[in-house]
Amino acid sequence: MTQVMKNSIPWPTIMVVISWYTSNIGVLLMNKYLLTNYGYKYPVFLTMCHMMLCSVFSYVGISVLDIVPLQSVQSKNQLLKICGLSVVFCFSVVCGNVSLNYIPVSFNQAIGATTPFFTAVFAYAVSRKREAWVTYCTLLPVVAGVIIASGSEPSFHLFGFIICVASTAARAFKSVLQSILLSSEGEKLNSMNLLLYMAPIAMLVLLPATLLMEGNVIRITIELAGEDFRIIWYLLLSSSLAYFVNLTNFLVTKYTSALTLQVLGNAKGAVAVVISILIFQNPISMIGMLGYVLTIIGVILYSETKKRYT
Repeated sequence: MTQVMKNSIPWPTIMVVISWYTSNIGVLLMNKYLLTNYGYKYPVFLTMCHMMLCSVFSYVGISVLDIVPLQSVQSKNQLLKICGLSVVFCFSVVCGNVSLNYIPVSFNQAIGATTPFFTAVFAYAVSRKREAWVTYCTLLPVVAGVIIASGSEPSFHLFGFIICVASTAARAFKSVLQSILLSSEGEKLNSMNLLLYMAPIAMLVLLPATLLMEGNVIRITIELAGEDFRIIWYLLLSSSLAYFVNLTNFLVTKYTSALTLQVLGNAKGAVAVVISILIFQNPISMIGMLGYVLTIIGVILYSETKKRYT
């Protein structure tokens, strides 16, 4: 039996999945710690740091380490499409980080699980893409679970909830736009090359937003580093994890499949909920937990119907 398991799931695949889980959950917990427990309330600047290090690591990974072949931008039109995706991407990540100021990671993840619902809505609204009626039915428990969890969430914060929903919707909108805008053979970019071009653009978009919304954050961070140098290590760790989320996401798809990635993602959300509750000790009601479970069941059913009817 052990030999069969070894043959079925190679060790590189297991290590990639573990790394993906670690980086995904790690960046969430690190951001939550920075923004609330540590008191570093600058989510826009934090996101800009993420994009800055993603730009550097993407260049090193592709141009120096040759993790994947470099794909060049073919036209000005393609560059404009990438810029549009970068703006939506920025909005999604910033909103996600802002929401962590107000709601616990567990609730953030429950809301994030509704991504398939928003993806289906935007796919129909933008390109009139219809799913099987059974697929739409599976989205009902996804939404119902979040409604139940929201109604009984002890740490519920209306603004945090709205901004987290906005982040989830923007993430779904980006995936739909990406599939439409970069659909032709000459314009397709793998996720690592897309990040290589998107991260610097996102950084340029976030710089004026940071200066406008968070004022003297750079001076404040330098002064804070003089008192407590750990803040630099925290920012570097958070930003590094943000890059490795994208890298391991790509590697999991490479070693397995897009569908496996989706299934593993469902389980990741549940693991993140449990770990965040254990670490941050945020209160959660039994009804709220049932809401989370209902949402996860809905997402699993959605994945299964997509696999069957696509």
